[in-house]
Amino acid sequence: MENRKLLGEILKERGIITDKTLQRALGRAKRFNKRLGAILEETELITGDELASALASQYGYRVVVNFATHSFPRELLSLIPADVAMENMLFPLKIEGDRLALAMADPTNTRIASNIAANNGLKVVPFISTRKDIIAAISRHYLNKDISTPLGKTVLVVEADNHACTSLGNCLSKEGYRVITATDGMEAYKTAISETPQVILVDKTIPKLDGYGLFDALKTLSETRLIPVILMTDNTDPEDEARAFEKGFFDFLTKPVKDVTLKTRVKRAFQYFEREYGLM
Repeated sequence: MENRKLLGEILKERGIITDKTLQRALGRAKRFNKRLGAILEETELITGDELASALASQYGYRVVVNFATHSFPRELLSLIPADVAMENMLFPLKIEGDRLALAMADPTNTRIASNIAANNGLKVVPFISTRKDIIAAISRHYLNKDISTPLGKTVLVVEADNHACTSLGNCLSKEGYRVITATDGMEAYKTAISETPQVILVDKTIPKLDGYGLFDALKTLSETRLIPVILMTDNTDPEDEARAFEKGFFDFLTKPVKDVTLKTRVKRAFQYFEREYGLM
């Protein structure tokens, strides 16, 4: 096995973090079963660019940046399904002969890269990229959406019933919120990635990806895992409410939702988001 310099040592040598910060981050990484780089980036102790540069140095790979604006043929993108690309932070860059240039946020994710190579008779040539650049490329070329910075406080309402969706949206708009909507779970997942709302209101029984499935998908990405998600349902069974809270939903609403209840719960979700993460 090749001896590589440890990521923490590289970051220390570059003066990006101190030894005390490194030890605290390592403890947190162990506690949450996450990689050191992910912990450092999530807690904003290092930037995505700093992490990518350090990983490239550690593994001897090149860094690729700002590739979302490039053109990529459909046959190249079809090598990696959108859900696999998003879940593993991968993006196919180019094929030359039997070599596939692959942007990766985590160079240790060799199993997925090896499977892609074996399934297509290719040799993967890894490039390191930031999560931000990979997500921008996936959003544009797989999801056909460009990532935008939300203007004001943004709520994503996910509801298959058009009348209910309009009613919820009108109530929240009157409170000064920017409201965006989706009618199924997959559309909501794409919208959450590209529009970055601060609060999500989702019906339990939406098609394609139900409320629980959407919640699970959002929690796999550091970019969306912090968003408070409020679950709505017609079911008045107390066990359903208990299950929602055990799952990790921020709040639970029984339909039909009264306007005063909706406004109060959404306001509380924004207050929580701002207090906990300071991202507004």
